[in-house]
Amino acid sequence: MKFFVDTANLKQIEEAQDLGILDGVTTNPSLMAKEGISGVDNVLAHYKAICDLVEGDVSAEVISTDFEGMVREGENLAQIDDKIVVKVPMIKEGIKAIRYFADNGIKTNCTLVFSAGQAIMAAKAGATYLSPFIGRVDDISWDGMELIEQISNIYAIQGFSTEILAASIRNPLHIVKAAEAGADVCTCPLSSILGLLNHPLTDIGLAKFLADHKKSSN
Repeated sequence: MKFFVDTANLKQIEEAQDLGILDGVTTNPSLMAKEGISGVDNVLAHYKAICDLVEGDVSAEVISTDFEGMVREGENLAQIDDKIVVKVPMIKEGIKAIRYFADNGIKTNCTLVFSAGQAIMAAKAGATYLSPFIGRVDDISWDGMELIEQISNIYAIQGFSTEILAASIRNPLHIVKAAEAGADVCTCPLSSILGLLNHPLTDIGLAKFLADHKKSSN
């Protein structure tokens, strides 16, 4: 399973990179705004700064909701760096844009996915990644992990090459469950990834080891 960090914060990206487990980055206009980045030129420059930090794919989201606008924005984003993946919403015009991008060698991430039917449409259009929002599915009393598993089974049966990118992850357990359900990638805040390191028995065991070592050194 690949680990993407969902942020526009360069320090967090560097920290994840230093861990040696980072495979890519996802970001969006809201995350850019959170870092105080606004204006087209500044946003594009920040995407380039992210690409310079990481070795893997970097998802950059279009703002337009019409086919022509998405194509125009997506082509501009793709020119920033070969690592750019154009993030496109799961709408009719978005599916058309994904097909266009696929036919022209531009990687895509179909976002705001909440059903298996949408997942089939995205794969048929040639999406590189598919982003089911599992946390938001849970919020409306459906099972986000069940959705991941369903999509994984469909893709395996049909031979679709689109990678399932579990998004809207809220905690470390979500990462583990997404891996069990067949997600190819998870994207989440760095805090959720770091949470995988924690276990009380590890803390107790380490404390005992250090205490025993101190006794034997005296």
